[in-house]
Amino acid sequence: MAMTLVPAGAKLLLIEDDATFAEALRHYLTAHGYEVRRAADGQEGLRLCYAWQPQLVILDVMLPKLDGWAVCARLRELSDVPIIMLSARGQEADRVRGLQGGADDYVTKPCSLRELAARIEVVLRRVAPSLAQPAGAQIIPLDGDITIDLAGRQVLKGGQPLKLTRTEWRLFFVLADNAGQIIPHERLLERVWGSEYIGNTEYLKLYIWRLRRKIEQDPTSPKYIITEHGIGHRLSLPASRPNRVA
Repeated sequence: MAMTLVPAGAKLLLIEDDATFAEALRHYLTAHGYEVRRAADGQEGLRLCYAWQPQLVILDVMLPKLDGWAVCARLRELSDVPIIMLSARGQEADRVRGLQGGADDYVTKPCSLRELAARIEVVLRRVAPSLAQPAGAQIIPLDGDITIDLAGRQVLKGGQPLKLTRTEWRLFFVLADNAGQIIPHERLLERVWGSEYIGNTEYLKLYIWRLRRKIEQDPTSPKYIITEHGIGHRLSLPASRPNRVA
């Protein structure tokens, strides 16, 4: 997979009430070429996000006025801006809640500034346009109900666009590009999240679950996104589907 470049001077919004940690992180990220603004509570964070349109949000869970869970939910109603959640709560249930709520990553405090910067770079690189699109047809029918719109970078179900995040789009694209084939867990993680996430099957399980909720008629009995237990996942489509989309 070709490596994409992180946008120079990418705009990062830090929603964090710990002024000492926020200033240290802002200084570190600014020194690495990012443009950083900070909000001290959830309500201010939402206002600044809508007004400033950052390319990534770093969101603390424990915030005054409106906590990180609520902020994440509000952002996901209107935006697919990448979100990295920060929390001192490192239990699996909290990580799952964050990812199910729409976060792209979940980092447990305390964490080094270097590690957090690396995760920011990975997420920005992942959401940058990086999946090649053919010069020919931009609408790819996969079966009678599901269609990929390459130009719009979206999936249509029954002719209606599904609201997919960038990560959900990438995951479905990779599955569709290899329709009928079992894609091992490690390969999916590498293609969609990057090599740094190989082994984090928790991410994959949650996003497969999210895709099924949006695409399948009955997510508990999937017709399209099939799990081959212990191996990987495949997109099951009629044999008459067109050739690979990329």
